[in-house]
Amino acid sequence: MSGSGTKKVVETAAKATKSIDWEGMAKLLVSEEARKEFANLRRAFDEVNHSLQTKFSQEPEPIDWEYYRKGIGSRLVDMYKEAYESIEIPKYVDTVTPEYKPKFDALLVELKEAEQKSLKESERLEKEIVEVQEMKKKISTMTADEYFEKHPELKKKFDDEIRNDNWGY
Repeated sequence: MSGSGTKKVVETAAKATKSIDWEGMAKLLVSEEARKEFANLRRAFDEVNHSLQTKFSQEPEPIDWEYYRKGIGSRLVDMYKEAYESIEIPKYVDTVTPEYKPKFDALLVELKEAEQKSLKESERLEKEIVEVQEMKKKISTMTADEYFEKHPELKKKFDDEIRNDNWGY
């Protein structure tokens, strides 16, 4: 990888690290298994990022050709130097990101929609839990009229059954 290409990759990795909200994502996890997998993902990400920061961010040390000329001889060293300098490292051309970026963006939109649905459903379920807990406390002293007041659809159903002479057997 060329020096400027390497730096670009390292800079991109550093930006990606800063933009990831690891704590925010961790708060959304529910199961213990998901937390373990998330920790593994974060550890792997940090390892890859660390290797990018250390291995690829440094320029290679220049070769001391004079040192080798003294020990090996000018002709052979010049031949290696010429071959070394003629090496062209191709620049990395990213063909994958443009292909998958629209798909990824669509998934992000879908994720946000699913998150909103999930939050609404959680809110609804929490209200239902509160109602059931209240009902549990009051059930031993509640009259049928009080119960039917909260559940008019059941009162209608029972009234229809009685009216139609359907006593459940």
